[in-house]
Amino acid sequence: MAIFILALSELFGTALWFTPNAVLNDLQALWSLSISDLGWLTGAVQGGFLLGTLLIGLSGLADRFDASRLFAACCLLGALTNALLPWAGGLWQAVILRMITGACLAGIYPVGMKLMVGWAPARAGLGLALLVGMLVLGTALPHGLRALSDWHALNLSWRDGILGASGLAILAGGMVWRLGEAPGMRTPSHGPLAPSARLAGIKAFRIPGFRRAAGAYFGHMWELYTLWALIPLIVLASQPSLSTPALAMWAFILIAIGGPACWLGGALSLRFGSRRVAQCGLAGSACCCAVFPFIGPLPLTSLSLFLALWSALAVIDSPQFSALSAQACPREIVGSALTLQNAIGFAISMLSLLLLIPMWNLFGAWLAWLLLPGPLVGLWSLRARIPSAAP
Repeated sequence: MAIFILALSELFGTALWFTPNAVLNDLQALWSLSISDLGWLTGAVQGGFLLGTLLIGLSGLADRFDASRLFAACCLLGALTNALLPWAGGLWQAVILRMITGACLAGIYPVGMKLMVGWAPARAGLGLALLVGMLVLGTALPHGLRALSDWHALNLSWRDGILGASGLAILAGGMVWRLGEAPGMRTPSHGPLAPSARLAGIKAFRIPGFRRAAGAYFGHMWELYTLWALIPLIVLASQPSLSTPALAMWAFILIAIGGPACWLGGALSLRFGSRRVAQCGLAGSACCCAVFPFIGPLPLTSLSLFLALWSALAVIDSPQFSALSAQACPREIVGSALTLQNAIGFAISMLSLLLLIPMWNLFGAWLAWLLLPGPLVGLWSLRARIPSAAP
């Protein structure tokens, strides 16, 4: 039951991350924003998340306070800043609010991982797969909303959607607050932060097993988000006459398939182990990167089947890297280590997006070869077994 509560809370909490993407057109009309202004608005939450994860990972906060209380507090503050967005009054006030929301998400996503590892230590691969799968569905959600943008049967305003996301985040915080800490994971004291807790995330990189798991995750992050950003461009290049709602629906399906893929990977990890599942995902996505430039023009159905396979293989391993990293770390630094790992991984994904997406018009399908180093680095990092930390 705890695994289900945490997975559902993760979906509700991370709704703060993606819901405003579905109302950008309304905000653009409300504040007379340009396309470059929208870039600031969408990038602010990513920047806030990066800063938040660095703060939590370097300060030891994730291991200093009860993770359930930190999760709930971040849900509450994030819900407030998200709910204020329609009344921000302009671009820069909205950017500040989105940065704060992004920082709050740093206390929801990685801290949720720590909670899952605590509640399901023997099934961390499965638990984290459920959790990350929910995040993948949240990533795809804006495309689904855009696809349904012309359907007005519910007669809801765009402000209602934002307030609904805040309500879900508050519900998520309440669920996790009530759940509390896993047995044996409660923070032993609430005194001043011990010197050993500071920079705990960096200290995790002294552990060879953690370095290997984190290195594989970093390679994976070079590919994943850029692939998801490319999917609509690939489909549109194949079918230039496709309508915008139809294109959005295809993008939603091809990205959302990663959710069930994560859950499948979690189930397989119970039998084969997280490292083996991660290796298979990395090898599969590397093959997709390598062959994509050679498959030539395909009908939409055939192309979609290939992209669905690629999207699934690219994310099936994502929760297993966190499971391996948690396995390699002493329990008292798991929260800081996972949070810092997320910070670096998302920074790598932002760099990949900034560098590679502008090259699409120049390289076309051959851009897949520039994604290929990511999974190859991941495979090299996982060449050796990752031992469990001593209890």
